[in-house]
Amino acid sequence: MSVIRRELHELSRIDVFARQDTWIHRIDARAKVLATFVFLLCVVSFPRYAVLPLLPFVIFPVVIASLGRLPLGWLVQRLLVASPFALMVGIANPLVDQTPVAILPGHSIAAGWLSFASIGLRFLLTTAVALLLIATTGMPAICDALRQLRIPEAFVTQLQLLYRYLFLLGEEAMRMERARDLRSCGRRGTGLWVSGTLLGALLLRTVARANRIYAAMLLRGFEGTIRPASLRALTRRDLVFLLGWSTAFLICRQVPVGELLGHAVIGARL
Repeated sequence: MSVIRRELHELSRIDVFARQDTWIHRIDARAKVLATFVFLLCVVSFPRYAVLPLLPFVIFPVVIASLGRLPLGWLVQRLLVASPFALMVGIANPLVDQTPVAILPGHSIAAGWLSFASIGLRFLLTTAVALLLIATTGMPAICDALRQLRIPEAFVTQLQLLYRYLFLLGEEAMRMERARDLRSCGRRGTGLWVSGTLLGALLLRTVARANRIYAAMLLRGFEGTIRPASLRALTRRDLVFLLGWSTAFLICRQVPVGELLGHAVIGARL
């Protein structure tokens, strides 16, 4: 299976997961979007050397994945695919920031290692929560929720169209890849020059297809906005989910729960 086909298959699995019928899937999309926003806001607001204070936030993605019946292997695999970006962002920190920081009595490490660990942990938490939100809600429901929360229509429409036509772009790339493989013998036609030519051709095909799609949408009455689904009131279950998790996130942000637990464990061992 080619890389493009494999990635499209993994992307389509998100839609399959979103169509499940579990307790977390039945929570209103607006409640899940707002709870995720509070989670992300709390996680990114910690100081650069924070590691232990971030650990209590691991509970949220673990609980959501368990209630949503999402395979742990799939989530770990998706995180590993995106992890090189976090490594590139923080890999130089241990070399640049050599300030010693005490972590245990008589033991210290360079502050750069703490900031590197903090970047990696923040990346894992934020990426995991974003994946879980899509996998337990679905992109159409998320976009409807964003519209109902008065997010600018231009942003929401672009987000929804981007997600929808990623599959069309991938299918176009697979057809071009299949045509190249049928016309190549061995390793011929697989070099950097040919790949660059194929990317240029893919860009031209994408622009042409986008124009045809836009013309078809105009003929069907598209006026720049996509009408959301019918609005319903938040239930008690939705409010409990939103207020309960948001309160827990704010408490973990203001109270150093992770540090207190870490000191308690170290003190017990000493």
